[in-house]
Amino acid sequence: MSTKPSVLFVCVHNAGRSQMAQGFLTHLAGDAIEVRSAGSAPGDALNPAAVEAMAEVGIDITSQAPKILTPDAVETSTVVITMGCGDACPYFPGVDYRDWKLEDPAGKGVEAVRPIRDEIRTRIEKLVAELIPA
Repeated sequence: MSTKPSVLFVCVHNAGRSQMAQGFLTHLAGDAIEVRSAGSAPGDALNPAAVEAMAEVGIDITSQAPKILTPDAVETSTVVITMGCGDACPYFPGVDYRDWKLEDPAGKGVEAVRPIRDEIRTRIEKLVAELIPA
């Protein structure tokens, strides 16, 4: 079993917030943290405004696709960060659950998604500092 921390980002559609968070954490932490995302009711495709907002900061998330949340993904995570999925997340003892209250970018243009992206980046930078002590 790996000793490196594992972070799972969860939102309903796994098309916007959780994908941006996964993109930032992968970009900032590299191989030091295992990063995954999933949704309780995954969408058909990534939110185009989220893809565009991330591209503006040099992060390409187009290789990702919405994925279904599985109990195994939760159980094997060090930290599970929910972004509005509420009761859809299964609970396992020993997993660190956190809820990030973030505006849902669904149906919004890139102008509205940028502040959400920037808030996610700020939270990810704090998470990296916590999980990978300098």
